[in-house]
Formats: sequence, structure tokens, C-alpha cells
Amino acid sequence: MSFKRRLRVGVLFGGRSGEHEVSLASATSVIRALDPQKYEAVPVGIRKDGRWLVGTGAQKMLSDVLKSGEFVSLPPDPASAALVPVARGDGHPHVAIDVFFPVLHGTFGEDGTVQGLLELAGVPYVGAGVLASAVGMDKDVQKRLFEQAGLPIVPFLAFSRGEWERDRKKVLREIKKKFRFPVFVKPATLGSSVGMTRVKNLGQLPAALDLAAEFALKIIVERSVTAREIEVSVLGNDEVRASIPGEIVPHREFYDYTAKYLEEGTRLVIPALLTKKQVKIFQEYAVRSFRAIDGTGMARCDFFLERSTNKIYVNELNTIPGFTSISMYPKLWEASGLPYPKLIDRLIDLAIELHAEKSRTKYSIELPAGAGGALES
Repeated sequence: MSFKRRLRVGVLFGGRSGEHEVSLASATSVIRALDPQKYEAVPVGIRKDGRWLVGTGAQKMLSDVLKSGEFVSLPPDPASAALVPVARGDGHPHVAIDVFFPVLHGTFGEDGTVQGLLELAGVPYVGAGVLASAVGMDKDVQKRLFEQAGLPIVPFLAFSRGEWERDRKKVLREIKKKFRFPVFVKPATLGSSVGMTRVKNLGQLPAALDLAAEFALKIIVERSVTAREIEVSVLGNDEVRASIPGEIVPHREFYDYTAKYLEEGTRLVIPALLTKKQVKIFQEYAVRSFRAIDGTGMARCDFFLERSTNKIYVNELNTIPGFTSISMYPKLWEASGLPYPKLIDRLIDLAIELHAEKSRTKYSIELPAGAGGALES
């Protein structure tokens, strides 16, 4: 009797971003939900200094992996597709990985950098590719693509950190000319509302811009919208599905990092109280947004439903959303009929399917014998 080998899943977590701790919570949930009959989970932690470590049976928690795991690297060698110990020698075998599951939120994990390394290494991985990851992280470029795709967005301005530091008065004039207060100021390339400020008057603006500039090379300023916050989960590669919508009801003035992770009181309403027509529009916009950035695998699409007008705005697309069992992305799928363990199965299947599809692509041209003479001379 033959048994099918379990897939070895490298769960990438931690990272160098301000969302390091959030990643540990998400990765813990993913590892717990991996069916041990189908998968062998390999925890691969990235410390805040960027060093990679692989866990062993001795580490019982992901924080232990980051403290006492074995240092490894992933060479950009598609013939290997394995984690290579930094300390070579006997007793330090390579760790082959069948598919990676990145649960890295923010910079150096969700922004296309790790995805590029995984592409070079020739290994399947869950979620968006290099382009969609980079665009998903850069909210300025993302909003421009949404606008080009005919999707409604909140009016915004984007400035580089250099622009702000070189000519603060000019930036303040442009913001004052375009917007009435309040406005939101946030880093253009970070998630989890890190560095975000609701600015009520001109006097508060410089400090908010300084704060955002600490976390990114680009800063976004956008009109404040008094709105309900609606979210839709998206899943698929060529064939894309949208979940039922849910609503975030924050207990604070807005849904910032503290409200998301540090305090209780925020409510998730699933399904959101919407008309059938609104549900259809939210789902359509979510799929269109996903396609606009060339998304694959998964994403969570966040919306504003303006209270005074009922107008829908696409806020942003998150390509590696929070992934704890109580996070909005998996909860929306659970309410749509796809429970957490099955969702993980589907994401791994999508990763392997996309990798197989990519392998059909020709990346070089084989010249006929003797045809390369001119090139070789």
C-alpha cells in the first residue's frame, strides 16, 4: 500500500516591518490549522534584523523559533528550492520546501521583495506575485490603478518624503488648496494603520506628515469620509470569487492600529447589514480591484460606505490580510461557506496551480544549430 507524501509547507512569519508581532499571531493560526495528515508545517521566522531561522521540534512557540532556531538562507536557485543552513557541515541538512505560505505583513514581506526571492528560488508560494504585492503595498500606485479601472476612490494627494522635507510650506499649501479638514495622513507603503493620523486642522498637519514620513518614502493625504467600513475577501487566480461583505465597527474614532490589535471593543458584523444591490456592487468592485492590480491567491478589499450619500469608495486592497482565526479575511470566508482549514487548503492548491502554469512559460529562446555565430563572434 502506498501513501501520498505530505506537502512540506514553509510558513514565513515575522519580518522587518512594524507589523512583526501581528505576523506571529497570523502564522500561529495558520500552522494550527494545517491538517497534519496532508501537511508538514515548517516554521520559518524572519527576525527584525532580517535574519532567517527555521524551527525544529524543540521550539514550541514561534517566538522561540526567532530566538533559538537554526539560521538559514533561501538561495535564488530553482534547482534547490530548499532552505540552506548558514552553518554548513554534518548534521545541518538542507530543508526542502514544497510550497511557502508567507504570513508577512508590511514592508519586506508583503511588498514583492520576498515574492521576488521565491520566484528566483522556483518554489510555489501562496498569495500575490511580485507586481500585485508591490502595488498592493504602494497605496499611491494602487489608487491610480483603481482610478484608471473606473473604480470610485476617495480624493487624495501623494508626496515623497523628500518633497516634504525640502519644501514643507509648498506641501502644506497644496494640501490646504485641495482639501477641507479633517483629512487622513498615512504612510503610502505600510499597513495596519501604522503611522496614520486623522488631522482636524492645519496646525496638526506638520506633525502628522512627520510621523508618516518616519515609516515610508511616500506619504498619502486623503479626504476624511464619515463612513461605514465594509470589507470583502477575495480568492482565486483566473477565476476569482468574492465573499459576503462584513463591517468593521470600531470603538475608537477610527480603525487605527490600537483599535485593531491592542484594545477590545471593535465589532465585526458578518454579514454586513446591506441591501442585495449593495452586496452585489461591493463584490463586483472587490473582484475588479483584485484584477486591477493583477492579484492572485488572496486579498481583502476594504471599502468606505459614505453615511450621508451611501456612495461606495474603494479604499485599499491588502494582499496578505490578517490571518488569525478571528481575522476578517477568514471569517468572511467561513460565513460564505468555506471554513478556515479548507480556506488554507484552497490557498495552497492555488499556489501550486499557479506555479505549474508559470512553468509552461518560455523564458529563453533556443536558437537553431549554427544560428548563434554572429552573436558569438
